[in-house]
Amino acid sequence: MMYLAIVFLPLLGAAIAGLLPKLTGIVGAQLITTSMLIISAVLSIYAFYDVGYLGHEKTVQIARWFAIGSFEANWMLRIDTLTAVMLVVVTFVSSLVHVYSWGYMADDPHKPRFFAYLSLFTFAMLMLVTADNFMQIFFGWEGVGLASYLLIGFWYKKPTANAAAIKAFVTNRVGDFGFALGIMALFTIFGSLSFDAVFGDVASKSDQVFHFLWLEINAIELVAFLLFVGAMGKSAQFFLHVWLPDAMEGPTPVSALIHAATMVTAGVFLVVRCAPLFDAAPVTSMIVTMVGAMTAFFAATVGLVQNDIKRVVAYSTCSQLGYMFFAAGLGMYNVAMFHLFTHAFFKALLFLGAGSVIVGMHHEQDMRYMGGLWSKMPLSWAFMLIGTLALTGFGIPGTSFGFAGFHSKDAIIEGAWLAGEAGIAFGTPAFWVGVIAALMTSFYSWRVIFMTFHGKPKGDVHTFEHAKESSISMLVPLALLAAGAIFAGVAFKSDFVGSSSAGFWRGSTVVEGVLEPADTGHAVVEAASHEPAADAHAAPEHGAAPADEHGGGHHVPLWVLWAPFAAMISGLAFAYWLYIRNPGLATKWAKESKFLHPFLYNKWYFDELYDEVLVKNVKRLGDWFWKGGDQRMIDGFGPNGFAYLTAAIARQAARLQTGFVYHYAFLMLIGLVGFVTWILMHQSGGH
Repeated sequence: MMYLAIVFLPLLGAAIAGLLPKLTGIVGAQLITTSMLIISAVLSIYAFYDVGYLGHEKTVQIARWFAIGSFEANWMLRIDTLTAVMLVVVTFVSSLVHVYSWGYMADDPHKPRFFAYLSLFTFAMLMLVTADNFMQIFFGWEGVGLASYLLIGFWYKKPTANAAAIKAFVTNRVGDFGFALGIMALFTIFGSLSFDAVFGDVASKSDQVFHFLWLEINAIELVAFLLFVGAMGKSAQFFLHVWLPDAMEGPTPVSALIHAATMVTAGVFLVVRCAPLFDAAPVTSMIVTMVGAMTAFFAATVGLVQNDIKRVVAYSTCSQLGYMFFAAGLGMYNVAMFHLFTHAFFKALLFLGAGSVIVGMHHEQDMRYMGGLWSKMPLSWAFMLIGTLALTGFGIPGTSFGFAGFHSKDAIIEGAWLAGEAGIAFGTPAFWVGVIAALMTSFYSWRVIFMTFHGKPKGDVHTFEHAKESSISMLVPLALLAAGAIFAGVAFKSDFVGSSSAGFWRGSTVVEGVLEPADTGHAVVEAASHEPAADAHAAPEHGAAPADEHGGGHHVPLWVLWAPFAAMISGLAFAYWLYIRNPGLATKWAKESKFLHPFLYNKWYFDELYDEVLVKNVKRLGDWFWKGGDQRMIDGFGPNGFAYLTAAIARQAARLQTGFVYHYAFLMLIGLVGFVTWILMHQSGGH
């Protein structure tokens, strides 16, 4: 019953608030949905302890869903450690977003609808992460797509909000088409869509080949690639990333929920859940690594020059998702989940902190018109500072001191180096991309802090003078998220990626030491630790990862351990020099730049490229089918053609109707003569 309550309480709240707003009233709708989410979050925390630490994994069957011949899919809840982690992330962040929205949406007249959409979004994500088969995960997958469309376009009277909602929906349909093909291919290969049946049969199907035209494609590689295409759409990876920044048109609580806990984490979850498939697909895993690394780099470069405070944080999300994917591509599934877990806290903190600034500045979002706000909004400044320290990975290598991102993001970077040393394709390039992206992350994150809270006020004087701290309903969620941004890394590191990780995950995802490439086609690397080796004094030039379950350890050179720290400090120093010591210099450089700044500011011109190559050509093709196919051929030969022919016949027939009685009498006489003649001829012929 507990797991049913976790999943269905948000749906119940959404139904009551959305269908009975007149009965509940505005306050009632807010209270019901928020209460349901808080209860679900409390139960999820207990479930996390029960499953992750006590090992009480289970499967809860709800109903029989599909049974058509050999095609069966039951509606079941799969409760293991991977699910429990996602339950905590989704419900905890969502409940805080609900509370935060009491203050942020205080002046909106449509709050029952908004809170209903938020709860529906949460329910869809919960269905996704508790799925026991691919049909159910696809149901949740499409559910979060629908809910995101409704929430991004919540302010539907804004043309930009409608455009952003459509863009998100259409872009995700591209990825979802690949995901649907992957599910079809899975059933063709395995004859089942159950996770246990599919994952248990991967080894026996590893040599199966699909024949398409002149190509022979390994079946497991094809399935893994198609599933990753779906993950690319939901998690806004390179090429399918274009919807994520525009999703900022929705209310800020929506941005926090999408970026921290729900939609964009679905792709990472899918890859980790399907680890047995990706382990058997080394080529696809290499593609995952490449795309993830490219996304981390690309999004970080674009974040360097954005001026909208929410867009900077949005591109940060895109970049951090890239880290998660290249970790998963290198086989570090537990490390990817660790970064997903910690990222939820500090990214929600940054988005909601940005929302606090926006409300305090009377909905001004451009950082060029801010500055000096730390004295007006000291608590928001403190919370944003904590989020920035967590995002940039502030911490001291060789110790346990560090914010959440220090323990998770640095573990990805160090693990990538280990993967390269183990001979895994793109391990070393991923390491260097991770370090470079960390440098850019530090720069644009501190740029937000300096432009928003420090220096002289640069915007409207009246707006600055009336800026004030946010309400208590907005500050309490920020405080709780700040605690997570500080302590989530150090508190859970040993469970997620450390020496006790194998017992913690219990097979719900792959947790191994370094394997030889021949074992699975690519190595699986356990996370490196920030802790020095036990024999550090004997070998001071090396750090060490925790011992794996076989007693082995993986040594990491000190320069690798300190590389992310050096990148973080360099980004901070450069941002301080540029925006505090030399204010105005960045603006001058931007104006003088003929290529680099416009290229980055316009997001590598992806929108323009897609508009020229895809949108306009698809529109031309649609016009051709409409005017040439539909109007001229179908309508011309079909409804319009028959209508014209009928009208022409009717016009000719109408000419027979003269209106003169003697014409009709003459025709009647002719007819009578003809009839009599026929009878007489018939009688004479009979004789």
